[in-house]
Amino acid sequence: MSLVLETKNIDKHFYKPKDFHVLKDISFGIKEGEFVSIVGKSGCGKSTLLYILSTMDTEYTGELFLKEQLITGKSHEELSRIRNRNIGFVFQFHYLLTEFSVIENVMLPAKKLAEKSPKEIEQDAREKLEMLHIGHLAEQRASRISGGEKQRVAIARALINNPTILMGDEPTGNLDSHNSENVFSIFKRLSVDQGLSLLIVTHDNDFAQRTDRIIEMEDGSIIS
Repeated sequence: MSLVLETKNIDKHFYKPKDFHVLKDISFGIKEGEFVSIVGKSGCGKSTLLYILSTMDTEYTGELFLKEQLITGKSHEELSRIRNRNIGFVFQFHYLLTEFSVIENVMLPAKKLAEKSPKEIEQDAREKLEMLHIGHLAEQRASRISGGEKQRVAIARALINNPTILMGDEPTGNLDSHNSENVFSIFKRLSVDQGLSLLIVTHDNDFAQRTDRIIEMEDGSIIS
């Protein structure tokens, strides 16, 4: 099975206020359809790693491959295109534009990518909302829906360009147990039914235990 994402010997330092070796020799791969969680204490480098993997941070040494293509060293424009095309991102906070409707929020990344007509994008967005059982909210203002619904809208938005991998930074960190469970089952379904790869940073042990594989970090290194 092919690797969707792979890192080889990734190292990162923060140089201010003094030299801090934040990531040390990080090497691992994620296969197609694999649901992987990253765990570890606060400050162990999980979020820093995620920013590198999502191509948003380019200040590191080592190599990052996406779909077996080396993407380390590419220009910011190329990276932006690669990211938009291949990586869906879900944060702890949903970052929806509250003055826009639900469907407008979901359509935004596809409009930016501009590979489809507005009509096709809208149809895609409706399909994603239906798949997450929130189709009925399409025309609602994003400010008017509940926290759990907002997170599902954020997931629909992350899926709109049919990414190769979905990354999450504490996507259930702000949700109660019922909504966390909802998000977990959505992720599981995406992995099993659609062969989507997922890489989720989480503090939620319960969540991590039920993923296919756990990557445990400590002091900037992978310990298991």
